[in-house]
Amino acid sequence: MRRERGPYRYRRLQILEGYGDDPYRAARKPRGPVECPRCGATFRDGRWSWRAGARARAAKLVCPACRRIAEDAPAGYLTLSGEWFQRHRAEVLGRVMHCAEAERAEHPLERIIAIREEDGATRVTTTSTHLARLIAHALKRAFKGELKMTYGRGDNLLRARWSRAR
Repeated sequence: MRRERGPYRYRRLQILEGYGDDPYRAARKPRGPVECPRCGATFRDGRWSWRAGARARAAKLVCPACRRIAEDAPAGYLTLSGEWFQRHRAEVLGRVMHCAEAERAEHPLERIIAIREEDGATRVTTTSTHLARLIAHALKRAFKGELKMTYGRGDNLLRARWSRAR
């Protein structure tokens, strides 16, 4: 892990680089090739990917994203609201899905868990803070509006709120 000088930069790097107390992150890397039996992602060369290869002799291990989805334990919450959002809901959710699919194609652990209607707003839950942040910034860039993000203390959690009134 990189360590920058100063007392506050270390914590910032933990949040941005994903270091912290994440119970879904393995303490040790698995030995040899591993395949997730649920989604088909493979763990090779120190990372999860969609590469096919050595699947016949690969050990079976459920990946962190599939574990989060099965336990409905999101790392990112993105709440979408506002009058303008309600009128352009299909377009905004299309952008959300496009961002998620583009990220998932390269990084198998970055996925949307669910999109639900709650209290007059739409809540998107993700398997990582990175995907929630990426989608939130994409909405801000594309549709303007107001964006607020808060990181959880001590846990690997992001709550983002995007809204547009007009």
